[in-house]
Amino acid sequence: MSKSNKKDYGLLPTEKPHRLSLFGWLRGRFFAGMFIALPVVVTFLILQVLISEIDKRVVPLLPAALKPETYLNYAVPGFGLIVLVLFLTILGGIATNLIGRSVISLADRILSRVPFVRSVYSAFKQLVEVFASNNTDQFSECVLIEYPKKGTWCLGFVSSPAKGELKTVLGPAFIGVFVPTTPNPTSGFLMYVEAAEVVRLDMTVEEGAKMILSAGLVVPEHLPIKEVDGAAAVDTDNTSEVPTPTPVPESEA
Repeated sequence: MSKSNKKDYGLLPTEKPHRLSLFGWLRGRFFAGMFIALPVVVTFLILQVLISEIDKRVVPLLPAALKPETYLNYAVPGFGLIVLVLFLTILGGIATNLIGRSVISLADRILSRVPFVRSVYSAFKQLVEVFASNNTDQFSECVLIEYPKKGTWCLGFVSSPAKGELKTVLGPAFIGVFVPTTPNPTSGFLMYVEAAEVVRLDMTVEEGAKMILSAGLVVPEHLPIKEVDGAAAVDTDNTSEVPTPTPVPESEA
């Protein structure tokens, strides 16, 4: 039988998968290993630099009797970090009693009255109090606001409703939204917009921060169907799998 007489069953001709060369296979495995190891290596390098910088600044302040180099022939990596953690723990324990609170209050009043120091000290003190407080209203949710023009949306974090003079001027319907910049979320813009004009998102603040840090490359997963609808869909699927029993006539029963 000639090739022209073969039957056509309506199937499309399939192409054979392209076979990778040895070099292509090795290159793909190399990049896969690099993408897996890169976050671990970067994290290790950052920790190494941080610990090294702390050791350089803390260990020279210690007396010779407390330095590991006095008894060993080499420096102990991370010894300065251990000393710093112990010092901060002791400082926190002292600050919680009556005498410690009095000393800290006195130092606070002194630093708040020095002309140049008070501006820097007050700014960092307020920043630390903001991050150290347990107020759940601070950066509680992620929202989208229309900025810088209509039809363009920015990801922001809700800080707090308008308070004080801002509430008097704008009204109680306005909320503060911090719009961070990419890829450095520590800088950005504080905007007050109407609560009805923002689009509230389901993602957490942590997920929003990861999205900003990655310039939109890391996007959290989102299920558009609610849990109730999903449960209903599961129940429907389960019931479809179970055969419906055929009713038995009364005469046969």
